[in-house]
Amino acid sequence: MNLSLKSLLPPHDLGWNRVRTACALPECHNKLLTKYVPGSRTGLFVGENWYCSPDCFALGSRNTLASLASGCVVEMPRSPRLSLGLALVSKGYLSEDQYRSAVMRSERRGESLETALRECGFTNEKQLAAARAAQWGYPALAQELGGLTIETDLPLSLLRAHRAAPIHDSPKSKRLVLGFVDRVEHGLLQSIEQITGCRAEPCFITPAEFAEQMERVTAMPNYEEACIDEPGTAAQMGRTLGGWAVEIGAREAAFAKCNAFLWTRMLGKRGTVDVIFALKRVPAANRIKVSTAVPEVTVSLG
Repeated sequence: MNLSLKSLLPPHDLGWNRVRTACALPECHNKLLTKYVPGSRTGLFVGENWYCSPDCFALGSRNTLASLASGCVVEMPRSPRLSLGLALVSKGYLSEDQYRSAVMRSERRGESLETALRECGFTNEKQLAAARAAQWGYPALAQELGGLTIETDLPLSLLRAHRAAPIHDSPKSKRLVLGFVDRVEHGLLQSIEQITGCRAEPCFITPAEFAEQMERVTAMPNYEEACIDEPGTAAQMGRTLGGWAVEIGAREAAFAKCNAFLWTRMLGKRGTVDVIFALKRVPAANRIKVSTAVPEVTVSLG
């Protein structure tokens, strides 16, 4: 049987510069055979954009990373329907005299009302969580949802930074319930929906419930998270992503801005990785140990 070069190419003549045309990186210098020769790299998608190699992906991600890093997430200001103190009074957890006493103490000592209420012994954490839920119009943790072990592919660094714990996860219905301690972080909810396609619903929990639930959270198989405290420039972040793309044989990637973090998810032949770039220094309590063995990819257009 006679084989010719044409037998390795697709049925239609796409031209020698087809990869350069298809690759989302305008400066791409790869040739047609890098896509069609058996065993060659098949590239990866970012939305509808296709990059022919981790090198081109690393270079092409620079603009996206720079745009997200420089952009500001602006949440429309929302005032609660009533103050926390009045929510406690309306639910019968606090008398009007106790409320006035706590307010005077907080003003005199320059402390928050919650601190004053707790130190005076007027309320407990459960009552504060229920009042905060009523204050902002979200539910408190339902009894039947508490204490569940959760296997998740959400980055723990983002959850800890926003004091949010996954309470219930239903992959079949693509529904996730997140319990927040302080306030509902809409930036986190939006980025979860953007990256995972899962509908994230908030509720309020106590600090103790948050700590206990995070102990029950485990990572899904073949899932990794890398939190980068000093991400550097957009070009350096792109090289970091290129290194991870090679490591897992990435085929798809997605980007999201989550308040002071950039979240990049890559799915590949060897698993899923979330690379979290902290645009601000991450407090030690919110850090997690991650592998630092993946090298940056060296990219070249020559």
